[in-house]
Amino acid sequence: MTTIKGATKKSMLDNVMQQFNKTADSINLNPNIRKILSVTNNEITINFPVKMDNGEVRVLTGYRVQHNNALGPYKGGLRYHPSVDAEDTKALAMWMTWKTSLAGLPYGGAKGGIQIDPKEFSIQELERITRRFTYALGENIGPEHDIPAPDVNTNEQTMAWMADTFMSTKPSSERSRNQHVVTGKPFGSGGLEGRNRSTGYGVYLTIKLLYKSRGESLQGKKSIVQGFGNVGYWASHFLSQDGAIMIAVQDAQATIVNENGIAVQALFDHSKAVNGSVKGFVGAKEMNSDLFFALPCDVLIPAALGNQITEENAYSVKADVIAEGANGPIDTEGEQILLRNGITIIPDILCNSGGVIGSYFEWLQNRNGELWSLEEVMQKIDKKLSEAFYKVEGFVEEGEIDWRTAAYILAITRIEIAYNHRGIFP
Repeated sequence: MTTIKGATKKSMLDNVMQQFNKTADSINLNPNIRKILSVTNNEITINFPVKMDNGEVRVLTGYRVQHNNALGPYKGGLRYHPSVDAEDTKALAMWMTWKTSLAGLPYGGAKGGIQIDPKEFSIQELERITRRFTYALGENIGPEHDIPAPDVNTNEQTMAWMADTFMSTKPSSERSRNQHVVTGKPFGSGGLEGRNRSTGYGVYLTIKLLYKSRGESLQGKKSIVQGFGNVGYWASHFLSQDGAIMIAVQDAQATIVNENGIAVQALFDHSKAVNGSVKGFVGAKEMNSDLFFALPCDVLIPAALGNQITEENAYSVKADVIAEGANGPIDTEGEQILLRNGITIIPDILCNSGGVIGSYFEWLQNRNGELWSLEEVMQKIDKKLSEAFYKVEGFVEEGEIDWRTAAYILAITRIEIAYNHRGIFP
């Protein structure tokens, strides 16, 4: 628990454990399996030195948490952010376990990060940081053991540095067989065409499928987006192609609004030119950031960091649907308020799983020596995510429960079945 302005704010780990325990109670999860899934398999903390451009040596702290690998190798992103710590990384690793299980992938869950603000470092320093951290991780990652991917403030360049560093530690005859140690690499360097848009596409697709199940289209639906990075942009891009209207965007620097609609591509081009911020965009006006969630809209997409919607602001949300582009953007108390107000929440482990599904296909592509076109990739992601969506939807309707509960039951049950088959060694 953390305290902000005298009030107690729950951590992401508190949230994920509450979600897990609620599900475990509801399905009468085997007590022994419950014990296993409530803790992480491995928690790695690395303090490593890096030389800065001015010759100064800084000691930085990085984490890799491996939650569970009952279904396959650990899988999860790597983020660079000042808020990265051991507790949040544990929570994110657990969410990855549920996410890969729900998607039907042969993966477990992991997460990692380095406690830095990347804006404070040059590109050369970020390269040295990434390479040194990768080297320090050593055999704790591997293409059949633990496969990192991009996350907050990391990208395909980060993954290219990681892959090159890891491969360079292997004998020359084995290097090509280790290319799939990470996913999210640049296209042309082992990356999957379309991987950069896969998470945002998944957010868009789950929203589209939800409205389709209601007999509605996306035409004219108004959206507001928190975070206009890779996920927020691509989700908005695909939504706009189907006739939806983005009316407001919030990032760390500004909140902008235009009731007549904000041009997605124009805003993206603007943000690229000003270090990733929406501030100063001429096609919208700035508004009070505290009022962002209260804007009337059809779809709210929180695509930034966790714990953004809490019991303090949930009552003000006026959306019909919340699509969780970020991991854990709503805490458990906030969610109860939203559900009581009749708001449908597409949970993160379903909504933003397009990214890890895309990662799976990149991993397979590298592993099998194949090369797929953008059209083939998007078809594969669409099929896999649609299957997961309809499974959850069917469970929602059958059990008359909310979407997160349904998703968690399906995800954890799959892992329980695996343990029941395998047993516990020895």
